[in-house]
Amino acid sequence: MFFLLRLIFTLFFLVNYAFANSTSSNSIIGEKITQCANKFIGTPYDTNPIGEYVFRNVIIYDEKVDCMYFVFRCTEIAFSNKESSPEQIALSQRFHTIGIISNGFVVNYQDRFSYADDMVLSSKWGVDISDKIGHISQIEGTRGISFFNFVAKNDVRLENFQNGDIIFFVKSKKDRVVGEIIGHLGFIEIEDGNVYLIHASGLKKPETNGSVKKVLLADFLEKTKFIGVVVKRF
Repeated sequence: MFFLLRLIFTLFFLVNYAFANSTSSNSIIGEKITQCANKFIGTPYDTNPIGEYVFRNVIIYDEKVDCMYFVFRCTEIAFSNKESSPEQIALSQRFHTIGIISNGFVVNYQDRFSYADDMVLSSKWGVDISDKIGHISQIEGTRGISFFNFVAKNDVRLENFQNGDIIFFVKSKKDRVVGEIIGHLGFIEIEDGNVYLIHASGLKKPETNGSVKKVLLADFLEKTKFIGVVVKRF
């Protein structure tokens, strides 16, 4: 009996220790992501339709950023350490398989995550925690995706977000242009009890004067044409 109680206590301790360390690790990554995101505030929006980093076949191009590169870059910096540089992490994170560099240039950007929809469906980009944010709805998919789960914007519960959550914004079917389900993405930051969206805001048009901005998520959801969100967490 004593042995059984001791075994139960040991297992209980190990499970709680693992959970505590996992939560702490997630919190640290989330803080690092938001720290990086704040440093980009004010950076001009990249109007190149495919992104300057893709057009130039480079890993780093911080002069201008679009919403996808912004999420890529901050995530890579947050996960970097003494063993893995942001550039090394980028070669894994930005691609369905792995990126290849030759003579300083990326040679297989055709294998990149060009649709944010695929980031949502990939385990490389954390865990889908949308069901913690609100009631799950479904919309018809595209490009071989039969249906897509999301939270309607009126069902979003702000209190369940955490720093560094990646928020993806879902388009209505009528607004899709090239078969995309996700039309925008950014990061969540909690500050003084308020929930903020940090995102590269702009349009893929030469005359656009967008930039990385920090806005109240509730205000953005109220004004946006996007019908809902998907949320992923590392």
